[in-house]
Amino acid sequence: MSTESDRTEAAASSDTFVRGLSQAIGGPLGSHAVPPSKKPGKFWTAARIVMALCCLTLALHWVQKSPCADGNWQNNVQYTRFCYTDVLALYYAEGLNEGKVPYKDHAVEYPVVTGYFMGAIGLPVHALGERYESINQGTWFYDANALVLCALAVATAGVILALRRRRPWDGAIFAVSPILFITATVNWDFLAIGLAAFGLYAWAKRHPLVAGILLGLGGAAKLWPLFILGPLLMLALRSRRVLEWGYAMAGAVGIWVAVNLPVFVLYRDSWLRFFRLNDERPVDWGTFWYIGRFLDTKWNTGTAGDQGPFQWLSDHVGVLNWLSYALFGLCCVGIALLCLLAPRRPRLASVAFLVVAAFLIFSKVWSQQYVLWLLPLIVLARPKWGAIIAWTVAEFGYFTAFYAELLGAGGKPVIPEGTFVLASSLRLITVAVLCGLVIREIWRPELDVVRQSYADDPDGGILDAAPDAPWVDGFRRRFGVGRPHRKADNDTAITAA
Repeated sequence: MSTESDRTEAAASSDTFVRGLSQAIGGPLGSHAVPPSKKPGKFWTAARIVMALCCLTLALHWVQKSPCADGNWQNNVQYTRFCYTDVLALYYAEGLNEGKVPYKDHAVEYPVVTGYFMGAIGLPVHALGERYESINQGTWFYDANALVLCALAVATAGVILALRRRRPWDGAIFAVSPILFITATVNWDFLAIGLAAFGLYAWAKRHPLVAGILLGLGGAAKLWPLFILGPLLMLALRSRRVLEWGYAMAGAVGIWVAVNLPVFVLYRDSWLRFFRLNDERPVDWGTFWYIGRFLDTKWNTGTAGDQGPFQWLSDHVGVLNWLSYALFGLCCVGIALLCLLAPRRPRLASVAFLVVAAFLIFSKVWSQQYVLWLLPLIVLARPKWGAIIAWTVAEFGYFTAFYAELLGAGGKPVIPEGTFVLASSLRLITVAVLCGLVIREIWRPELDVVRQSYADDPDGGILDAAPDAPWVDGFRRRFGVGRPHRKADNDTAITAA
């Protein structure tokens, strides 16, 4: 007899978009049918299919990047074939091809875990190339990096499956995503993504110190995994689990200091380069500020006496930095209030997605591969195919427009500037719409499909099914909202599901 603990949701039963597509092959699985994955001796379970699909997507990604793998980028092949990757470009730009040690001999522009990783692969490849001159060092370096980064991508898919055992087909949203196909190895982002995913898994398994260590390592590869500590704090406050959050925070700070300290002490100027570069960088392609500056040109010439606000900010990067931080901070305050005022304590993945998305929306830099930060989080936060496909189409449109813009940067434009701005705007709008949909489901938890499969929060760990602190009721009343969700409502939700 099937129990709730071993129930597996079929995608066509829980997702309206998939249900509609399934009509072409007879509709959703019947209530009395035996799922293929439950049949004795069946090898191809849903989880194994998802993992195989992820491997196939990444294999196709490697093939798609192969025209650029030899480093012979003649006639802008890296743009015309959409195969550009920082991994190969920076092998030469960071001096790894000359045997330079990151930070010691060259001030790497990335946080230290990424720099360590570059050196750990790049220096042996250089030494091998010195011994065997026939090998292409750039190709070997890219392939070695791609192997590790793709392994981390597969591991991330495994974490999604482990966190959603009752909803394994949610992992397919990640596994077959065109976003994964086009950007998996554009940069080293899967270092941070993989570590953040492991951190979320450790938290879900009630190991807060380990979770903090993994998030801290992720934050030492790319800064954004540290943002997840903010949502954890607000949810811990609501659930009276601040001590456990303290363990996670201590682990994150401790490991971040430990891995940064050697470079900070020995090569301080090199260590500071990442932070200085972020302070000094101008408005980057496709950002909110880039779009605003383009719109300013429709009414202002851009000269000293005739500038719009975005044009002025582009010339005053210091002010732009503080404004960007302030807007992100205001978003975080709003998200914190949402955590405390929502009728049920929000799920961790939902709040984490909102924080990372808010950072990207108002950041002055939004590189093409940053979309990978959002992909696993939106799958965990709101695993509905329709809205994610719309967002994916917008991201793919931006990807192609961005390469066309790069191709025309040194000569005749390939597409009008307005076309690129339109693609950038659609990307930003679809991310904002996803945020709105996640907020809606936080405020109306009965719409959350994950909570239709689980009693509370499968990612919550020590927060899962925890009652609200006594002060939450009064806090919500001060803002004129109804009583908070209580454990009795959990029992009702289980029965309804």
